[in-house]
Amino acid sequence: MPKEKKEKTTKEEVEKETQEKPPQVTDNEEAKVEPPTAEKADDKKDKKPKEEKVGIAYVFSSSNNTMVHITDMAGNTISRVSGGQVTKHSRLKSNPTIAMFVAKRASERPRDLGITALYIRSRGKTTAGTTGPGAHSAIKALGKEGFRIINILETTKYPRGGPKKKGGRRGRRV
Repeated sequence: MPKEKKEKTTKEEVEKETQEKPPQVTDNEEAKVEPPTAEKADDKKDKKPKEEKVGIAYVFSSSNNTMVHITDMAGNTISRVSGGQVTKHSRLKSNPTIAMFVAKRASERPRDLGITALYIRSRGKTTAGTTGPGAHSAIKALGKEGFRIINILETTKYPRGGPKKKGGRRGRRV
């Protein structure tokens, strides 16, 4: 009986053989090397979207001051900051730059509590009929702080007729 040649079936022998021979690359073909990826496409599909916590930001802006008041959906106050807490100059309290700092300071605590989205209610002084100069920059700063803005609603009150003015039919006599 002739002896049969043993085939190389052990893993060690196969690995040695593959290590000895480098992969041959021809001129027409380029070696395609895929870098190892940390996450595959299948892993991304399996992840569930994070539940977002929603809050309400009340932005009051008059010609004299800007205030940002952030609450949760139940109405419990999370943070409240005004222009006077940011600057010591009373003439700058309604400034758009100060309003930006007010919004940044007001957004610190809600971000720590996990709030990711905001409804914004903007309001101005009742007799003025419009918001003050700091409202727009405060809303913009809240968006830049990483909150997703769901809705912006202007809730400025304005009189519709109202009580009779003082002074009589002919006005005040001087």
